[in-house]
Amino acid sequence: MNLHHRKMGMTVAGLLLTILMASMDNTIVATSMGTIVGQLGGLDKFVWVTSAYMVAEMAGMPIFGKLSDMYGRKRFYIFGIIVFMIGSVLCGTANTIVELSLYRAVQGIGGGALVPIVFTVLLDAIPADKRGKLMGLFGAVYGMSSVFGPLLGAYITDHIGWKWIFYINLPLGLIALCLVMTSYHESLERSRQKIDWLGAMTLVGAVVCLMFALELGGKWYAWNSVQIISMLAGFVLLAVIFLSVEARAKEPIISFRMFRNRLFATSTLIALLSGAAFIVASVYIPIYMQGVQGGNATNSGLMLLPMMLGTVVTATGGGFVMNRLSYRSILISTLVLLVAGLGLLTTISADSSRLVVTLYMILVGLGIGASFSVLTNAAVHSLPARERGAANATLNFQRALGMTVGITVFGILQNHSMTRKLTDSFAGGGTEDLPSGIDLSDPYVLMSPSTRTLLPQDTLSAITAGLSSSISDTFAWGLIPAVLAVAAAFLMGGEKFDPKAEMEAYAASH
Repeated sequence: MNLHHRKMGMTVAGLLLTILMASMDNTIVATSMGTIVGQLGGLDKFVWVTSAYMVAEMAGMPIFGKLSDMYGRKRFYIFGIIVFMIGSVLCGTANTIVELSLYRAVQGIGGGALVPIVFTVLLDAIPADKRGKLMGLFGAVYGMSSVFGPLLGAYITDHIGWKWIFYINLPLGLIALCLVMTSYHESLERSRQKIDWLGAMTLVGAVVCLMFALELGGKWYAWNSVQIISMLAGFVLLAVIFLSVEARAKEPIISFRMFRNRLFATSTLIALLSGAAFIVASVYIPIYMQGVQGGNATNSGLMLLPMMLGTVVTATGGGFVMNRLSYRSILISTLVLLVAGLGLLTTISADSSRLVVTLYMILVGLGIGASFSVLTNAAVHSLPARERGAANATLNFQRALGMTVGITVFGILQNHSMTRKLTDSFAGGGTEDLPSGIDLSDPYVLMSPSTRTLLPQDTLSAITAGLSSSISDTFAWGLIPAVLAVAAAFLMGGEKFDPKAEMEAYAASH
């Protein structure tokens, strides 16, 4: 192996480690929140631990993507991973839930730089003839993070201690940083441009208002409360200002010109819709396994492994066939499987076998996998190298936004459905034997084995039936964005990955 190939291998290894670490950070923390709150207290503030990270990450993605186009990828990669590691160490030293939330925001700033830039570095650094298989590998790792995160978080919390879910990022980050710093040499020319500060500030403000409204609405404040309405109004106002500013800016944070490119516009739309559909299965299958079938947290996490395996297959396969089939053909054929998987999940009940649910999950995984690998290449297909950072950042922002909005919207729908079904089930009485403090409208009440043993068998059967039915209803709602994603894929056009043209561009820039 010559020096060039060895350096390219080191770069890829560092980028893979980075994307795995950054993309699974939220899921690994979510598993440990019960233990963290038990030790630090602050049950009324624990939502900020997740929200602070998500807000900082999503707000930073478009900004760092644009800055990397203007001033180079490597410096912002280094900035992002150092800030992420600093935030991780600080999180491990937190003594209160407020401190932890503030330190998670620091982590989120680093994550906002890392996620879009890693994929852009891959596009810049890897020759086109090798990009397909590597894009598939990166897509598989990105998809696997949603499954491995909860399992790893549960294991570390139970056997080592919750602080190590943050400290483990330090050695991983240092290894990734060393690999990329020593092997990746950026040679594309950059030109200094005026930074769109007003656009950046209004974008951050709009994202902060929207994220906090979605996180707090229906949980801490009623949806029609002054607080939530004010945040939603602030989001709309700042979003309008942002759009107006970007239309006039010489170097906008998000260039509207990119959306005139049909392939880019449809790719980001598919990322938004498929992210919303995918999150339904990721969230509600574990709840089904624990709440309906009585499994524990580890079993419910392992239940997602079939979906992960399906994701790996089509994420990798999509990367391999990008130069043979059009992006549209690949995405239509796989997203149809996503629709089929979600459609079959609408039929599950309290009596469904684990084998049946497993088969449905494999279909969902096969359906979503290609979107993690193929969309990254499709989004930048006909854009110049100087816009790749912004394009990748916008794509990842849209996917994250779809997942975030999906969690909130589908959570509301599931909760309303379950409340209605339980109200009908117990309309004639039957709740008088319930232990005090049990809220039947809360699906998580059935996720504790100790709580289940306190319920009379008839009552438990009625509640599990209601929970199962509400989850299947939620999968039916999830079909809407999945079907729309298929429709958007039909609008992509017939472009496919052209390694020869990409290699010529690569040679001209190195």
